[in-house]
Amino acid sequence: MLPRLPSLLLPILSLSTAGAMAAPALDAAIRERAETLVRDGKHVSLVIAVIEGKDSAVYGFGRARPGDKVVPDADTVYEIGSVTKTMTGLLLADAVVAGKARLEQPVAELLPAYAIPSFGGQNITLGQLATHFSGLPRLPANLAPAQPNNPYADYSTALLRAFLAGHALARAPGASYEYSNLGYGLLGTSLAEQSQLSYEELLQARIFRPLGMASSSALTTPALRARLAPGHLADGKPASNWDFQAIAGAGAVRSSARDMVAYMQSYMRGTGQAQQLAVQPRQVLAGEGDGDGVRKAGLAWILDQIKGQPFAWHNGQTGGYASFAGYTLDGKRGVVILSSTAREVDGLGVGVLVPGSLPPLAKAGAAPKEIAIAPSELAQYAGQYALAPTFILSVRQGPEGLLVGATGQGEAPVYASAKDTFFYKVVEAQLVFQRDAEGAISGVVLHQNGQAVPGKRKP
Repeated sequence: MLPRLPSLLLPILSLSTAGAMAAPALDAAIRERAETLVRDGKHVSLVIAVIEGKDSAVYGFGRARPGDKVVPDADTVYEIGSVTKTMTGLLLADAVVAGKARLEQPVAELLPAYAIPSFGGQNITLGQLATHFSGLPRLPANLAPAQPNNPYADYSTALLRAFLAGHALARAPGASYEYSNLGYGLLGTSLAEQSQLSYEELLQARIFRPLGMASSSALTTPALRARLAPGHLADGKPASNWDFQAIAGAGAVRSSARDMVAYMQSYMRGTGQAQQLAVQPRQVLAGEGDGDGVRKAGLAWILDQIKGQPFAWHNGQTGGYASFAGYTLDGKRGVVILSSTAREVDGLGVGVLVPGSLPPLAKAGAAPKEIAIAPSELAQYAGQYALAPTFILSVRQGPEGLLVGATGQGEAPVYASAKDTFFYKVVEAQLVFQRDAEGAISGVVLHQNGQAVPGKRKP
């Protein structure tokens, strides 16, 4: 357990415009939850930015660096993980608005030196990459990191090209949804190639410099490292930072709350053509789920609704960080949450956007005892499990155990507590795998929030 540290009760920095009456307040329930999460060691540090139109305020909790007295603030830097995908999607939207690309354009046209797989004569388009309907898997099969705690650091363009050249699509592009870091890495690579810039240079030229985001980069510069909050695993142990090469478009960006406020306001103003294009609904992701409407995909952004309030959001997680960014589609309210612990913060984010929607905090109980399972035994659990027609759990064997992803979400590790039973550390949830009469894995039951949701294994 991490030491119990006091958290800040007032905004650490108001970013409100001159003449504003007051900085946007943090709801008491959100503040209390953030304090509890830090006090109980669930998060080492949290930064919450509340945005109301042109005005914003940043609230910090915990310590930016364990052992010192520095409270995280608007300039503390975090890995934002898959929130990076919204930036890659915006780069695509920007190219479309400028007439340099089309959503229906085959990605092969931007990467003529690559052998891009197709299915029955149907090519993967840029728009399909941006909505996770490309037919490409979550990760390339030749991802074999030399450092498992920094999994993308040595995945080069040469490896990406080699995988694509030898990969056969299992279904037609556009047929179904599968969240794909590989697909977003390919999208970032293709846009960079078209512009004759690196992915980092393209981000700086088209997004970061125009929006004044001086503390944002897909690279770890010395200046950013000096303000980077050290990351932590879900159990509080120190985590390695992640570095990227060919898959940078999926999750490479580091940023600060100050910069992310400027980024979110560029959407909330509703005046940018590229931003408007990026949040147009393009594919249905799921029916009735966590929200009370039909969940759809824009260009990376998830378009959702709770309590009758439509909003756009995306989350992110790396080995030592978690993030959430979102805004109500009327442009009135936005939020950015950054954490230096790999434990999801989605509930806090939605709670800021839609007051009264904060889910109850799960009751603390004894953590399941972790047991060791031989890697050769873990392979049998890999596969896809349909909990609903368009909500799929994807299970694969990672370098250190099972990794589980879900429709519209990133991956998280699960740990064995018994044969066929695994638990998450990032959320209060458990997976119990089911077997058929012959003893083969045939399904799974997700236990979360007092509910048991069964899912069949897909052929």
